[in-house]
Amino acid sequence: MYTQSYQATQAITEGPRQTEYRLFALVTRSLMDAEDKEHSDKQFYGAVDWNRRLWSTLQFDLAAEDNLLPDELKAKLLSLAIWVDKHSSLAMKGKARIAPLISVNRSIMEGLT
Repeated sequence: MYTQSYQATQAITEGPRQTEYRLFALVTRSLMDAEDKEHSDKQFYGAVDWNRRLWSTLQFDLAAEDNLLPDELKAKLLSLAIWVDKHSSLAMKGKARIAPLISVNRSIMEGLT
């Protein structure tokens, strides 16, 4: 009951940028918590997959005709989303670390503030 009230209040007071920031913060925290556990448990794979799904959703939104961001910014973010997908695949195969994913997310969070 309290959770629903909190979520309703949050939806009313939070704008799109704040929502995006909060989501990036949650996903990035998950990646940071999993960073030391690389390839040893489900937490690592869950965090990388959650981050990949976030970026995939952003990619879909950026490609939508009704997206109002400037074309140059959309192109840069789409390129970054493609990189995140490729790097995530490498990380899940044990061929890359997740620190660069954390760094990219932090940069996006800085841009949202």
